[in-house]
Amino acid sequence: MSRARLFLSGIRAEGRHGARTGEKDAPQPFVVDLDLEVEGHDDSIEATADYREITDAVREVIELQSFDLIETMAGAIARRIASTPHVATATAVVHKPNAAGRLEIDGVAAAATATEGSPADG
Repeated sequence: MSRARLFLSGIRAEGRHGARTGEKDAPQPFVVDLDLEVEGHDDSIEATADYREITDAVREVIELQSFDLIETMAGAIARRIASTPHVATATAVVHKPNAAGRLEIDGVAAAATATEGSPADG
């Protein structure tokens, strides 16, 4: 068995998250980048992580759960992805584009890492 790094970037979804008054009233955009360490047994698609399953799981966390902090959301996403088949380690970087505009900066993001065996959320 070997391990490789897999990067999935620009996973977009909308959700109701934020600590400020009114932030959860309407869905707002979030963008997630993943850095995964995946286990592979051979050169077949069945021997690696399923990109569709992973991107669907990220969107599900964003769309169906609610967090005050993007740090907490990043942790929930990383744990969820680390619990999927063939993923040994997952780092999730969550970008919140609307927050950057309010602060007049280029970006606001938080990252968290989880390993296989970490308890998954929801």
